[in-house]
Amino acid sequence: MSESLPSLLLIGCGQMGGALLEAWIGRGLAPSVVIDRHRETLPAPHRVVSSLENIPADFVPAAVILAVKPQKAQPVMEELAAHRPDIASSAVIVSVMAGLTTASIAETLRSQAPDATPAIVRAMPNTPSSIGRGMTGLYRAPNVTEAQKALCDTLLSAVGATVWVDEEDQINAVTAISGSGPAYIFLLAELLEKAACGLGLPDEVARLLARKTVSGAGELLEQSPEDAAELRRRVTSPGGTTAAAIAVLNAPANWPSNIPDAVAAARHRARELAS
Repeated sequence: MSESLPSLLLIGCGQMGGALLEAWIGRGLAPSVVIDRHRETLPAPHRVVSSLENIPADFVPAAVILAVKPQKAQPVMEELAAHRPDIASSAVIVSVMAGLTTASIAETLRSQAPDATPAIVRAMPNTPSSIGRGMTGLYRAPNVTEAQKALCDTLLSAVGATVWVDEEDQINAVTAISGSGPAYIFLLAELLEKAACGLGLPDEVARLLARKTVSGAGELLEQSPEDAAELRRRVTSPGGTTAAAIAVLNAPANWPSNIPDAVAAARHRARELAS
C-alpha cells in the first residue's frame, strides 16, 4: 500500500493508538494532530497537543480516531462536539474502543452538537498490530459513505488484515476471537513453558521451546493452504505421543467446552461494556 494518507485527529496515543500512528506515519501521513497528555513530541509536520482546545482552528481532518479507554470516552467525545462540531460532523469517527456502540457514540456527540450527523465506524484491532501482523474487524454505521469506508479500510490495513461485518453485534464476537485472542495464545505459551519446567527442563530451554513452538505453528498456519484441523491431523500420528496429549485436551470437560465458554465470556463482557 503506497498511497499517502490524509490528515487525521488521533485522540489517545497509548499502546494501540501509538502502533497505529507509527504505521500511518510510515505510509506518508499528511500533517496530523494527536491529543495525548503523556506524549510531548511528534516528528514534523505532525503536532501533539494536550486538549481539543489547542487544535488549530483551520485543522479539519478526514478522520477522528478515538483510542481512549471506554470508561474515559464520554467526556472526550463531549469535548470534541462542543469545541469542534465541524470536525464531529465532517470527519468519519473511528472508534477502537471495545463495547461502545455507534448509537451511543452518536448520541454523546449530538448531546453537545444537536445538528451533527456523525459517521461512525467501529474497529477492533489486536496487539499484533504493533508489528504489522494485526487482525482488525470493522463495522460501519449506515450513513458512512463508501469513500469513508475505504479510508477506514486503508487506515487499519496499515497494521495488518481487515474484515468487515454486517451487523454491529458481530463486533463483540470479533472482540472475543481476535481482539482478546492474542492473550489466549500467550496463555498457551505460558502454560507450555510451565509444563516444560515441570518435566525438568531448564527455564531458558522451556521458554525457547514454548515460544518457538507457538510462533512457528502460527506462521505455518498463516502460510499453509490447509485448515487448522488438517494441520493438526498431520502432527497427530495414531497411537503416538501427540495423540496421547490431544486425547486429554479433547476430553469433553477440557478444550471442547472451555474454549467456547471462554470466548462466550469475552463476548458477554463486550456487550456489558455497551450497556
